[in-house]
Amino acid sequence: MPDPVIPPTTMLRPARHMQMWVTWALVLCVLDQLTKTWVLRTLLPEQVIRVTDHLNLVLVFNKGAAFSFLAAAGGWQTPLLIAVALLAIAVMLWMLWRTAGATYFHWALTLILSGALGNVIDRLRFGQVVDFIDVHAFGWHWPAFNVADSAISIGAVLLIIDSLRQPALAVSTTTTTTTDR
Repeated sequence: MPDPVIPPTTMLRPARHMQMWVTWALVLCVLDQLTKTWVLRTLLPEQVIRVTDHLNLVLVFNKGAAFSFLAAAGGWQTPLLIAVALLAIAVMLWMLWRTAGATYFHWALTLILSGALGNVIDRLRFGQVVDFIDVHAFGWHWPAFNVADSAISIGAVLLIIDSLRQPALAVSTTTTTTTDR
């Protein structure tokens, strides 16, 4: 019996599907890089520009991960963080390729993918990430962040929402009986 022939439209569907999500990720990554370029050309390190009562622009560099985790390490963290980001990018691309029809899930992966790309570009270019958004209230400042970090955070929230929207796995309570013959 001959192998079944897969219609060409079915084979193209994953490619078109991937193209849309990867395009969105690249658009967001470019937006991230454009904002960082503007900040690098506009601000001096640690210079503060007040935007509102609770928002400043300030140029800071982060050699670590989220919330400056590992920032004070001796430099070994940069190749590690690049490797982890590249692995995460590969996994997200694979997941986008393998799934279909899960819009929340795809938006979540796309946002996280764009943020990972934006920050890995910084690490490759500068050995650190460019942060510039300073949110503060009552004398307390959230750690500075950037567009890529925002995309990653929003993507993580969408992943949580998506997981809560999924039906719980049903546990079968049926039992089977056997009879002796």
